[in-house]
Amino acid sequence: MRSCRAELVVALRPWHLCAVATRTQYTFCRICEATCGLKATLEGARITKVDPDPAHVVSKGYSCIKGLRYHEMHHSPDRLRVPLKRVGDRFEEISWRQALSEIGAKVRQLVKDHGGDSVAAYLGNPISFSLLPPILTSAFLQGLGSRNLFQTGSQDCNNKFAAAQRVYGFPFIQPFPDIDRTNCLIIIGSNPAVSRGSFVQLPDPVRRLRAIEARGGRVFHVNPRRTETAKQLGTQVFIRPDTDVYFLLSFLHEVLARNAIDKERVTRYMKGLGALRAVSAQWPPERTAKVTGISAATLREMVGAYLGADGAALTLSTGVNQGSHGTLAFWIQESINAITGNLDRLGGTLVGHGYIEDFPKHARKGGHTMRKDLSRIGHLPSVADTFPAGLMAEEILTPGQGQVRALFCVSGNPLLTVPNSGGKLGKALDALELLVVIDIFKNETANHAHYILPGASAYQRADLPFVFQSLMGVQPIPYAQYTDELVPLDGEQRDETMILLQLARACGSTLFGSSAANRVLRTWMGVGRLPLVGRWLGLTPKRFLALMARAFRLGSLRSLRKHPHGRLLAPHRGGDFLGKRVVTGDGLIDLAPGELVDAARALAPSFEKELAQRDKLKLISKREPHSHNSWFHNLPRFVEGKRSTNYLYMHPDDGRKVGVDSGRMVEVRSSVASVRLPVRLSDEMMVGAVAFPHGWGHQAADGLSVASKTTGANVNLLAADGPDELEYFSGMAKLNGIWVDVVPVD
Repeated sequence: MRSCRAELVVALRPWHLCAVATRTQYTFCRICEATCGLKATLEGARITKVDPDPAHVVSKGYSCIKGLRYHEMHHSPDRLRVPLKRVGDRFEEISWRQALSEIGAKVRQLVKDHGGDSVAAYLGNPISFSLLPPILTSAFLQGLGSRNLFQTGSQDCNNKFAAAQRVYGFPFIQPFPDIDRTNCLIIIGSNPAVSRGSFVQLPDPVRRLRAIEARGGRVFHVNPRRTETAKQLGTQVFIRPDTDVYFLLSFLHEVLARNAIDKERVTRYMKGLGALRAVSAQWPPERTAKVTGISAATLREMVGAYLGADGAALTLSTGVNQGSHGTLAFWIQESINAITGNLDRLGGTLVGHGYIEDFPKHARKGGHTMRKDLSRIGHLPSVADTFPAGLMAEEILTPGQGQVRALFCVSGNPLLTVPNSGGKLGKALDALELLVVIDIFKNETANHAHYILPGASAYQRADLPFVFQSLMGVQPIPYAQYTDELVPLDGEQRDETMILLQLARACGSTLFGSSAANRVLRTWMGVGRLPLVGRWLGLTPKRFLALMARAFRLGSLRSLRKHPHGRLLAPHRGGDFLGKRVVTGDGLIDLAPGELVDAARALAPSFEKELAQRDKLKLISKREPHSHNSWFHNLPRFVEGKRSTNYLYMHPDDGRKVGVDSGRMVEVRSSVASVRLPVRLSDEMMVGAVAFPHGWGHQAADGLSVASKTTGANVNLLAADGPDELEYFSGMAKLNGIWVDVVPVD
């Protein structure tokens, strides 16, 4: 409503002429970490156009196509507008009062009869870049006495949290490359041109990567395919899928062989170099080349470029995270950056402060995100206070104390996105005594729900960014930004913050497990129901955000509104992490955590298996420019023509071996399932690697009128779930590097 210009336009309606004010409002995108600044044009309650914000302090007129089209999703006729209840095999509209009353009664009974762990929640990606709903989802479960929070991190990034907790003492300490000053960047399993980075706020990534080369630096892309980023800049280095840990061990081996360590820093701020050296000793580049496909000469060239640069960084992302050894790979990467003197220096990797000074120290002291419990099924450790989504089906279907009987799905679609989703999970969802879905669409998971509650789109939500900026500080250029909502809620839609607060009240949840906090919030909510004063003093999401802004020391919302394009904060200095903000017990970086060292010493059987099957095809996932996980396929223009399905990408040499040409239907078979889709032959693929874009397979989504007409297949059907198939430290499924057979379909 602020930062706007108005002009008069005339809209002809059947019954009268109505004057509508056209205005401009500034906001930020909440699809990914980049949170690019946006300029929205509105007519009344309708967003007619979204452009990049040219005055934004960081994104400076950049946004991806998804951010510029999100408003079309917001205005979709498929949007949920009223609460729904399953009655037999259909859904009926009900009031919020009825929905909250019935859900609350069921949860109270389940907790009374079976304990708090009988209730679980799944937190999805679309809401994860907003501030309050993820916090309140966790608080809701804590207040019920439940440990069972599942979220998408166990599908794409929990390995980084698991490793960071062991190396730095806290999961949210996540160093990121100082991209605007580095002179050598080695990108492993990432495609910034499409993903905009991961665990780093990176608007306009191609421009900023090209700047490295412009100042005489080097950029390497270690990836089984030539990505959209690699096609525009840098040096492509093909690597066989899911062999990244061996490449990194050989990289470490070569660094240590050259004695290229910062002895002063290592001695003063780190421990475990001897054990780290012993781990790498058995992995010379000549040995690992047999499985990685990266020759010893090429690896040594990369090591030389890295060591010779004035500021360098190794950075890995989803392609590695989703492999068999994501936690080990991230640990080795961080160790290399640390011992070479590139950690905590300008041009290397930096550790941001976030909005709360010393958040890791205070959070660790309070035990936040530091639980040390094990899952009921498989005894896998919790990561950042969450359990693996790949265990949900078994946690629901396996009888006994702590069996999950109720699930709240908040802005997620696990039936499509978790591993082996076509196997046990559908049966598990049907076995639940209560499934509540909070979303803006009736998706595949919602088909199984007992209640569906209509939430808000990002443009209906006032907001501050969540973890990545506010708590982790993964900002090469630190800044703060607040946005008001652009448009009001429609029908019976409610902001997820209020939904979760009202559910907590109905279900008897003592939010955060804190009686004092609970009393304050409930009193505040009660004030909101009072006549006259309620409107001005009651609890609203915006007033809640105002408290958070104060807690973050960002000032008032009024002051933040004065900076609609963002407000720059103090720039990074480097040299303010080592010896100051490491929160391990002794304040030293642990280069050799015992559990990880033991796992690395036990890699030989996995390596031998790779050797034995190096001629077999291996499958990787692929992110598409017009898609984002599973939730962008209901936009008509994103799934038109050839984009109405996904394809299996393979090298022409592999196509000839299999006996297929582009356009031919094939069956892709893994150890757990098979799917059918058309082939696209491309020399962007490494020989022996095939790629399969994820997020497709919406044919059963009767609430997604556009997506349900697409013909794409779900790659996650091919991934195995259950405790024996998950990486132990992170609980992540193997979604990259799956051995497959590809067979032509007659």
